Amino acid sequence: MGKTHSTAKAASSETASDTASEASAPDVRPFGWRDKIGYMCGDFGTDFMFVFAGTWFMIFYTKVMGVPGTIVGTLFLLARLLDAVMDVTVGVVVDRSKDHPGGKFRVTMMRFTAPLVLLSFLMYQTFAIDAAMWVKIVYMSITYVVWCFFYSCVNIPFGSLASTISADADDRTSLSTMRSMGGTIGGLILGIVAPIVIYQKVNGHQVIRGGDGTHIFSIVAAVVSIAAFIGYVICYFNVTERVHPDPDQNAKEGEKRSPVHMIVNAFSSRSMLGIVAAALSLLVAQLFSNQLMTYVYTDVFGSAALASISGLLGTAVMFLVVPFVKPLTKRFGRKTICSFASALGAVAMLLLFVIQTRNGMVFLIGAVFMYFALMGFNLVIWAMITDVIDDIEVTRDTREEATCFSCYSFARKIGQAVAGELAGLSLDWVGYQSGATAVQSTATKAALYNVATLVPGVFFLLTFVCLAVIYPLSRDRVLYNVEVLRVKRKGLTGDEARLLVKYEGITPTGVTPEGSTIEWPDFHELDKARELSARTGVAIRDPQGPAADDR
Repeated sequence: MGKTHSTAKAASSETASDTASEASAPDVRPFGWRDKIGYMCGDFGTDFMFVFAGTWFMIFYTKVMGVPGTIVGTLFLLARLLDAVMDVTVGVVVDRSKDHPGGKFRVTMMRFTAPLVLLSFLMYQTFAIDAAMWVKIVYMSITYVVWCFFYSCVNIPFGSLASTISADADDRTSLSTMRSMGGTIGGLILGIVAPIVIYQKVNGHQVIRGGDGTHIFSIVAAVVSIAAFIGYVICYFNVTERVHPDPDQNAKEGEKRSPVHMIVNAFSSRSMLGIVAAALSLLVAQLFSNQLMTYVYTDVFGSAALASISGLLGTAVMFLVVPFVKPLTKRFGRKTICSFASALGAVAMLLLFVIQTRNGMVFLIGAVFMYFALMGFNLVIWAMITDVIDDIEVTRDTREEATCFSCYSFARKIGQAVAGELAGLSLDWVGYQSGATAVQSTATKAALYNVATLVPGVFFLLTFVCLAVIYPLSRDRVLYNVEVLRVKRKGLTGDEARLLVKYEGITPTGVTPEGSTIEWPDFHELDKARELSARTGVAIRDPQGPAADDR
């Protein structure tokens, strides 16, 4: 009875055409490069502050302000645990808020951008450098915790934007890739410029420029904050929200569900649990490495230039990988790509731990393979979050973008907390000496090298296990979910959409092979599918239709 969906390409192309027809509605600009560039600039702003804080906050407070690494690490742990709770709370509040003509998520993001960038600047002030230690700790804690709060208020709606910009799977891969490019460009600038600006060589040793009481961090923080604000403004004026679910679809008997039920619903999904576990492990590997690599390059290898070269290589890897992301994900699926990437990261870091090299260039080669692993994961992870949001809607008939994204962000914050605490404890464990002009012993350097390679390697391995064992969204499962939602957007209920897709020829295990039929259909079910097909214009594979004999 008409058209058969026999390939993944067919499912994707129908979704694209359906999305295009929605975007061509009056006053709605079609998805295009403006959205991609805008979303990339938004993540440039986010990661410019995030990477700066993740890499340099601990260095500023241990080397300039003289705060012990254990205290800074404990702040990371406690603040991130609190921040994780704030993420979920913000997500629920945003999902339950009313829509806005300018887009619910875009407007919410911009409301909190100004205080966020201001706090990003205030965290690196040195006016209390000669004050008592408790004053330094109080100022450090207040500014960091408040910054984390505003970061949640901006990052949750920004991250939720991806699932509303387009419903097409390929568009979402493009958005995920562009978002990661924005963050990587921000990281490149910081990775290359910041070490050269912040460090200088004195008597053969790398020390903080300006010595004790330096204002170099305040200057760099001001530049970072201004650039981040510009990135958010570009995002706001160039991104359009197009996907608007039925406002009543998340209601139960006419009433909105409770916040607790919304959170439980998200975390009870296997796809959410899988991505949360994988993200937590990967973030520990990535951020622990980010925080300690600068110490390794400057203290173990004695070269701030190596830190800059490392940042440049990381960006070069991104540009090498980007052209292959879309075709590889279409061929193998996002789960397979991320599983391979995390396994590669584990091998690279554990091999560096085993060989114990003291050659900076050999270490850089190992770092390059780690960058391939990180890019393989990070360039598609944001599209995987939208896959999870789709999966929950297909299986639970609820769509709560901000709540789902906040649950993922919860895992990221836990990962950041664990990474920060481990980094602080590791510095104390290896006997690291604080101070802008301090020189480390040979034993400290050796121990620093060991923890900087072993810990990321172990957590890359855990990421692989989480993806392979827990996360269920294979390439075929994602295509099935996309097709169910495409059909559902034609005014059907979830049950009706799943029934229609079943007879359309696509199943939860993938696209039915060409020529297959449903041998023993439920005739009541088949009659319902025929009625839905006639109502929506979606062709089905009718085992009793005229085309059945031809097959």
